[in-house]
Amino acid sequence: MADSRHTKLAKVLVHYALALKPGDKFLISTTPAAESLLREVVREAARAGAFITPRIALPGIQEIVLRESTEEMLTQVQEIERYEIGYFDAFLAIQASSNTKAMSGIDPQRLAKVGAARAEIQQTFMSRSASGALRWCGTLFPTQAHAQDAGMSLADYEDFVFGAGMLHLDDPVEHWREVDREQARIIEYLRQHDTIRIVAPDTDITYRVKGRTWLNASGRVNFPDGEVFTAPLEDSVNGKVCFSYPAVYQGNEVEEVRLTFEKGRVVGFEAKRGYDFLKSMLEMDAGAKSLGEVAFGLNYGIQKFTRNTLFDEKIGGTMHMALGLAYPESGGVNQSAMHWDMVCDLREGEVFADGELCYQKGKFII
Repeated sequence: MADSRHTKLAKVLVHYALALKPGDKFLISTTPAAESLLREVVREAARAGAFITPRIALPGIQEIVLRESTEEMLTQVQEIERYEIGYFDAFLAIQASSNTKAMSGIDPQRLAKVGAARAEIQQTFMSRSASGALRWCGTLFPTQAHAQDAGMSLADYEDFVFGAGMLHLDDPVEHWREVDREQARIIEYLRQHDTIRIVAPDTDITYRVKGRTWLNASGRVNFPDGEVFTAPLEDSVNGKVCFSYPAVYQGNEVEEVRLTFEKGRVVGFEAKRGYDFLKSMLEMDAGAKSLGEVAFGLNYGIQKFTRNTLFDEKIGGTMHMALGLAYPESGGVNQSAMHWDMVCDLREGEVFADGELCYQKGKFII
């Protein structure tokens, strides 16, 4: 018998996050570890009238491809990929890893080349999402590997994951609608301002957002969710930032990332551990040293760092910045094959909007 939380999550994903309707061409990407959730999602999607394509990735296969392929093979984008990115109406990605460090032994330069080669696919994905032609959502199914990263038992991690999605409530969708309303209030304030300055331990950074669109992340693109975000004006980022938590990307973990920006570009970077990987990613392409996203985490039901960006960037009382690709719907124009979110704790920080104190001790005070 299915865990009732899997059934409830499937209903939220299909009917709230993705709003599937009859005739939708629906792609689901996951691993065998998420079988119980996958079954429930397929059940709900079929009842909604969608045409379903499950894609199940076996553990270790991608690692073999990355290790054994020639550089020409790695950088070749297949026509089927170009076709698919324009074909589906809805896409659900369910993280469910049996080994979250599977990519950590791959040469960072090979990863960078693969990323750069796939930039056109990512840009098409973002463009279709921004236009509304593609609805997508990313979520996570708890596994032993994810629980281990978080420093929890599997049972405790399941409670954490499903609790962050408010699946213990009778009507989790109503909760996320309330989140949407509260975040809309914050956005209304932010959109009236231009210059944002963030001051925290080892951090003093300023960016401008005039003319950009603040977006309300309330459970439709990520689940769970809880953030507001936009793209800064590309040449406006100045100052230094120290990211409180390890920055995790493609199974690699970089500790104590410090970046210095001048006129929107990274001009200096440091890391206590993982410096070579950070350097390789920053050199991936021309857009990798610029910010594509600035955001505030507003999910106060998430307070523990778990080494998974889906949750960590939403921690209530934090902000995050993403190096690389900007979401077109935000008005950002930075292009890159990379989009790497890095999280900074603001519970000892302050935020000023056009010189006005608007955020203190981890919360907006507007």
